[in-house]
Amino acid sequence: MLKITVIGAGSTYTPELVVGFLTRLTSLPLTELCLMDIDPQRLEIVGGFAQRIAQAHGSPFRVVLSQDLRQAIAGASYVITQFRVGMMAARRADEYLGQRHGLIGQETTGVGGIAKALRTIPVVLHIAATLAEVAPNALLLNFTNPSGLVTEALARYAPAVTAVGVCNSGITAKMQFLGLYQRIAGRTVDPDSVQLDTLGLNHLTWHRGLFVAGEQVWPQFFAAYLDELKAQAHPEWDIQTLQTLGMIPNYYLQYFYYRQRKLAAQDQWPPSRAEEVMRIEGDLLRQYADPSLTAPPAGLMQRGGAWYSTLATQVIVSHYNDLGQIHVLNTRHNGAVSGWPADWVLELPARVDAQGIHPLPAAPLPPVCFGLLAAIKMVELLTVAAAVHGDRHALYEALLVHPLGPQADQVQALLDDMLETNRAYLPQFFRA
Repeated sequence: MLKITVIGAGSTYTPELVVGFLTRLTSLPLTELCLMDIDPQRLEIVGGFAQRIAQAHGSPFRVVLSQDLRQAIAGASYVITQFRVGMMAARRADEYLGQRHGLIGQETTGVGGIAKALRTIPVVLHIAATLAEVAPNALLLNFTNPSGLVTEALARYAPAVTAVGVCNSGITAKMQFLGLYQRIAGRTVDPDSVQLDTLGLNHLTWHRGLFVAGEQVWPQFFAAYLDELKAQAHPEWDIQTLQTLGMIPNYYLQYFYYRQRKLAAQDQWPPSRAEEVMRIEGDLLRQYADPSLTAPPAGLMQRGGAWYSTLATQVIVSHYNDLGQIHVLNTRHNGAVSGWPADWVLELPARVDAQGIHPLPAAPLPPVCFGLLAAIKMVELLTVAAAVHGDRHALYEALLVHPLGPQADQVQALLDDMLETNRAYLPQFFRA
């Protein structure tokens, strides 16, 4: 019996995941997919749709719906976490928290990412504790944002659980880069033969290499990438910065490199991104509730998260079949990057086999990147401590050190606002 459990299965992403499992039955003989969520209405809608998708393919595995965490996890070989504490209303609150303090308002980057982590980490650690009791040999794949920060908390406070942080940004970059490479090479390339050399933290990585069938093609690819940017009226990166780095930054680094541009854009709210997603999800859920619908609608792509199911299923298949495939993942690097603290969780290429997740040796980033990375890693470590212990002093320090945080004399006001806004989800900060 092979059981996979999805926690937060009321997500509109779940149908894509179901399709991913259906397309890999020959390499992943799934017998039970347990969909767990605490929201009964969303579970009924999304779960019911997932069951119809499976039925349309001959019901090769059972799709079971559950609101009971322990029951859902018991006996699972793989557990995927993809939930949002406070749901989309909390994301909207994170975005407007930043905006009203004159800061970046974003769900994973800046003060919004800290707020989300405070809500999320205690829940993830509770899930991990349950997992250790009822499915101790399971692999936990954490998609819940901020993925790297949450994985850092798991590594430090749930070391008995085998966990890996998963994010679609790496595979999305790989597929976008592959598209350009195929155009300049004039040939089609198997995506499985392509490996991205990237290093950093989740949503804070720099791409610096591209291998096709083992051959490093970065010099010609990078030159073509710059040529494409030069031809654009409004390129997303300035040429001099990329030429200086010799690398392509993760999209989220725009919040650091072009802060004023991002601040100006959020001055146009509403709608914020959360409000856009709420509209998209409302449309999707109405479609999912249609009893005649048996395949994910085209509108799902508007939700974001491209290649999500591809990455999730590839990691599981590689682990289950001991394939040793290489994927960009979030894991404690254990000395893979020389000179960096070995206990840091990083986002980097790692080999996935039946024994677990093995980060590959990687050259350290240059000082121009490491300086920012180190500051954000300190934010992560302080945020983890704050979330686990309800430590207001650690939270103050996290806000103080954050490059996108408030000025020193405004930290307390933002901290108070953050905690009060999220009071219902942060009991650890309000104990007598």
